[in-house]
Amino acid sequence: MNESWLALMIGNSRLHWAWFVGTILQEAWDTNPLSASAVEQLIERWASGILPESIFSPQFISLHLSNTTGVLPLYLASVVPSQTILWQTYPAVKVITLAQVPLLGLYPTLGIDRALALLGAGKTFGYPVLVIDAGTALTFTGVDAHRQLIGGAILPGLGLQLKSLTRGTAALPATQLPTQLPPRWAMQTPSAIESGVIYTVLAGMRDFIEDWQSQFPDSRIALTGGDSLVLLSYLQSQYPEIARQLIRDLRLIFWGMRAVMEGVAG
Repeated sequence: MNESWLALMIGNSRLHWAWFVGTILQEAWDTNPLSASAVEQLIERWASGILPESIFSPQFISLHLSNTTGVLPLYLASVVPSQTILWQTYPAVKVITLAQVPLLGLYPTLGIDRALALLGAGKTFGYPVLVIDAGTALTFTGVDAHRQLIGGAILPGLGLQLKSLTRGTAALPATQLPTQLPPRWAMQTPSAIESGVIYTVLAGMRDFIEDWQSQFPDSRIALTGGDSLVLLSYLQSQYPEIARQLIRDLRLIFWGMRAVMEGVAG
């Protein structure tokens, strides 16, 4: 199969896009969430051969305009049900569900993003594998050598934790993630917030990783998500022996979607 197709993962904060030709990833990018009316307009314009450059790259637009088949297949996965419904009006959409993910023991409420990232990591790095996804939520998800889900954990991501203190208190200020690991013992309130959130998350990550390795000492550990780079930087400063074991790959979900697509196509 050498035809072009699109992958769209609708996350809690962003739309994650990828363009494939056959099994080869051409490019991947993120865009802001779209309102219901914006999705409707996009699909209508898309069907007419008009694509906004605010969403699609010039290279992809050029490919689309020269595509004689008109509408490209769109493989869609979403953790936002209301958005899933909107995109189902696209004439060549294929919605990926948990039932299509070839892993064992997936429970009904497992996020499709976690399942696809786990599948993508297993396909890329082998099984068993642990995936740490540092996005809006920080998740840990593991699968054994037999592709059996071991389980995982979910907690608020770094940004969400920082925002929650500002929203839930009267006096604590807003703060942003620092580019480098902050001092543990802070002398100002913003730095104290950063220290509390970051050092607690790093200690929790170390604990989960060490427990996983005690069960699966030969497992690979994959790190993905929007905060993965800054988290890896923090870990390199605080726990360099842990950081050296992590494989950062921002495309895990797309590798999982590709594996599902190949299964459907085959």
